[in-house]
Formats: sequence, C-alpha cells, structure tokens
Amino acid sequence: MAEHLAPLYEAMARLEEAWADAEGASSLTRPRLVATNEAIGLMQRRLDALRVEVATEIAHESRPELGPDSLARQQGYRNTAQLIAATSGTSVGDSARLVKVGEAIAPRTNLVGEPLPARYPAVQRAVHAGVVSAQVAGQIIGVLERCRLAAGAERIAEAEEILVTKSAGFSVDDVRRLLARAEAWLDPDGIEQREDQRRPRRSATMFERDGMFHLNLVTTAAQGAPIRTAVQGHVSAVFAARHGALAADAPDADQRSVAMIQADALAAICEHALGCGEAGSVPLNGASVIVRVSLEHLTAGVGHGTIDGTDEPVSIAAVRRMAASGGVIPCVLGSRGEVLDWGREKRLFTRAQRLALAERDGGCAMCGLPPGMAKAHHIRWWTRDAGPTDLDNGVLLCETCHHRIHDNGWDIRIEGVGVAARVWFIPPPYVDPLRAPRLGGRARFDVAA
Repeated sequence: MAEHLAPLYEAMARLEEAWADAEGASSLTRPRLVATNEAIGLMQRRLDALRVEVATEIAHESRPELGPDSLARQQGYRNTAQLIAATSGTSVGDSARLVKVGEAIAPRTNLVGEPLPARYPAVQRAVHAGVVSAQVAGQIIGVLERCRLAAGAERIAEAEEILVTKSAGFSVDDVRRLLARAEAWLDPDGIEQREDQRRPRRSATMFERDGMFHLNLVTTAAQGAPIRTAVQGHVSAVFAARHGALAADAPDADQRSVAMIQADALAAICEHALGCGEAGSVPLNGASVIVRVSLEHLTAGVGHGTIDGTDEPVSIAAVRRMAASGGVIPCVLGSRGEVLDWGREKRLFTRAQRLALAERDGGCAMCGLPPGMAKAHHIRWWTRDAGPTDLDNGVLLCETCHHRIHDNGWDIRIEGVGVAARVWFIPPPYVDPLRAPRLGGRARFDVAA
C-alpha cells in the first residue's frame, strides 16, 4: 500500500521542503514561493492520478449489470458520478470525466483473460507520473477518441506521444490551443463538416435592461475574425496612446479597463460604419485579418488554414471565401514554409516583415497574444547594439512582455532562418540557474513536424 502511494509521498516531501519552517505563505521568499507552488502543482497532479484510479474502480463496482448490488446504489446514489461528486465536492460532469480518463488508461484484458496495455499508454504514464492533470488527460483523450476512426491507430498513437510531451507545463488554455491544431492535423476532412454543424448555431441578440444595452454574439471563427481584429486593433491604438500619455506624465491618462475599451471600440466601429465619410476617425493600429494556408492545401482543395488570433483551424472552403473578401490578407506558404504570396501587401517591405514575423511567432512570441496586439521589436537594439532590421533580429512582443524582457533580464535566441525559424526565451539566472531555453512563438503549438 505504501509503495502505491509513494509518488504522493514524494510530492508531499517536496512541499514540506519548500515550505520548511514558514509560518505562512506571506513569510516565504520569492524563490520558495515558486518552489512551493510547483510542489503543490505536482502533488495535485499525483493526487489526480489516485482519484482517477479510485473513480475507475468505483465505476467497476457500480456497473449497471450489478443491479441492487451496485456500490453507488448501495450508498444511495443513482450512478458513479453522483457518488464521487457528492463525496469529493466536485460536479457530476467532472466526476464523469474522471471515470472516462480512468477507463481509457486502465490496464485491459482480452477475451481469454490475457493482459493488454492501456488504450492510451502514453497518457497513462503521464498521469501516473504527475506530468499532466486529469483535466488535461481528459482533453487529450477526447480529441484522440474523436479522430480515431479518421486517423487510424498508428497516427493516433503518434499523436498521443506528441500531445503528452507538448502538454507538460502547459496551462489548460494552452492545451486547448494545442488540441485545436492537433484535431485539424488528425482529421483535416472533418473541419468543414464541423463548420457546417456550427454555422446554424450563430446568433446575435440585443436587448435593454437596467439602462444598459446588452449584445450577445455567437458566430463562426471565420465570421468573427474581422470583428476580433477590428476591436483588438482599436484596443492596441488606445494602449499606444495611453503609453504616450503615461510617458509624458499626463494627469488625464486613459484609465479604462480592457473590457471597457473593447465595448467602446465596437460602438466606435459601428458609428463609423453609419457615417463612412469620416475616414480615419476610428484608430485600428494597422489591424488586418490574415488567413494562412499552404499552397499544397489551397491547390488540392483539402486540408485547412488558420486565422491570426484564432485558435480554431478553418476549412479550405472558408479560406477561399475569406480571401475573396475585402480587408483580408491571404498568406500562401510553400512546402518548406516560405512565404510565396502576401496578397495585396506584397510590395510593402516593412509591412511584409511584420507579416513574416507574425507567421513565425503567431503573435506575441512570449505570451501568445494575437498579432494585432503585438509589435515588432529588435532583439539586438537598433541604437545601442546597431542591430539590423532583419527577420532574424526581430520578434513580436506585446507591450507587457517587451518590458518583461528588458526589465527582468531575459534573453532571446532565434534558431533557423526566415518564417520557419524558432524563437527561444532564455530566463535570467534567478528564475532558472541553468538558464534552460523555453520555446516560444507558433512552434509551441505545432503538432506536425
């Protein structure tokens, strides 16, 4: 029994070491706060592994064929999920997901009782080792299950290994972005079918309540791209003006929250649409919708494309519709990832460089904000270091990450050439004494090699 709980005991020992004799979190130094947080995360993930195992066994002892002898029924619950939810303080949905993860990674037997490996052995190893949480494991398993028929067992096994490796150290939000690309890679023909299923769900409702106007909008990724880009472009323009006002120590600097600015942006854009003669009255900070697709996929009419700032891949049909629309820049890539066409922006060198950086970095290379909220910066400074204005000396960063890089002593290294290059962030010694490089940019979420 003690051996089975050894991983949990090890995580607890790490927590005790990080916490040591501290009276409370407020008495921990910054390095110990980080170490304590990491130890808590490890302990939570290893506790997740134990919860998954126990939930799976409860489900086995509560299977419907047992009838009145079902464990859940004997305890006064309708099913396994209700029993687990009531005794652990979680939701029925979360409890059901625990069982699904457990069943997907549990050892199996064939019809004659011989042992078989788990359905998803890589996920099983990662969960038991505390590398990924049960929530992340459930998301990975969900994508693999949806794509199993279309992709085949061999490719599913390959994807499982890639996703488990990539997900380590990712937040749940970043895992969702990774899985959106993975699903497009595993089942490219299913993208258009999913778009067809989602399209009838689009809606916009408007009403007034308590003196406020309420707008609820649900639409497809392709249809929402120009809305998102225009609003974010306006936000970026406001931030640029705010930064200038703060630098000048202006007393009336803009104090609106991002949510407020976005609401004001939508109103300003609609006002501009009603009186289009007022050209230039809505600052959008050079905002453009950029849709990216490989020449091979575009020519064959298969595969998928991506929209800057949007996680969900779009079908080739959607790419072609968008490319025919005004205000959309089609970016066509060759077999090696080189830029073959920048649409209407082809001759604007400075603009083309920024678009190429957006292709490589996918937005802020450090935190992942969309390209419209990031700016191109010199890695080796233009004045201090005589750094050239070249792609291999440029990086897209949002304002916050730009200051973080310079103020906190991070370094940036570019590996490779052109838009296929990779961006690495090297932390300062006080963050990581070994200064191990951390992958940034679009490559963090790439599934296919």
